[in-house]
Amino acid sequence: MTDLLDVDLMSVVAEQPDPVLFATVSGAHLYGFPSRDSDVDLRGVHLLPAADLVGLRDPEETRSRMWVRDGVELDLVTHDLRKFVRLMLRRNGYVLEQLLSPLVVHTTEAHRELVSLAPGVLTRHHAHHYQGFATTQWRLFEKTGELKPLLYTFRVLLTGIHLMRSGEVRADLRTLLGEAGAPDCLPDLIAAKAEREHGAADVPHTRVADDVERLHGLLAEARDASALPETATAYDALHAFVVRVRLER
Repeated sequence: MTDLLDVDLMSVVAEQPDPVLFATVSGAHLYGFPSRDSDVDLRGVHLLPAADLVGLRDPEETRSRMWVRDGVELDLVTHDLRKFVRLMLRRNGYVLEQLLSPLVVHTTEAHRELVSLAPGVLTRHHAHHYQGFATTQWRLFEKTGELKPLLYTFRVLLTGIHLMRSGEVRADLRTLLGEAGAPDCLPDLIAAKAEREHGAADVPHTRVADDVERLHGLLAEARDASALPETATAYDALHAFVVRVRLER
């Protein structure tokens, strides 16, 4: 699998045109099933000057680039702080996983403060994000038969179930194998994914379809029983945070 130590990710961060508040590794490395030839998904937040947000020109709130460096394919996406926080408030589990990723390339005090505010955006309705993501990945698996979308399906369902039950965002599938309801086939699927990024899933379709349907049911039950609130509680704190960080630039 791609060794993150083989890529100078810090230099990538240093090359960005505006200050970067944080950069973390997402994708298969975060999810616990990178392959030998997996690309490296670098995600983060940049901070635009205030003038860029009040003028007539549309600001570059999202920057995206894919290229090969040191023989490794890199996929870099950063959002301006305001856009990223708005995504957090839209019950977007994807950006929360990026923010809370333990694979930290670059951090700042603002990053640490944003992490501390993250629990205030969690709601039971984040379950819908994971249900929708799982449905999309399952359809892709049914179309292609490939292992990657099948693992993504199981990963997002188990992440959603764990979030509803514990209030904790946990994206690494390997740490979710002990979650009640996790299919027994997952260790073998993870091992197969380590050998190849693309390829067919060697599993009985009926069996995994039953597992996916069961996990959808468990996620719905966990959502209904969750102690998470109906709405985010950190809106005002996040607004104040974005204003202060911007003006301090």
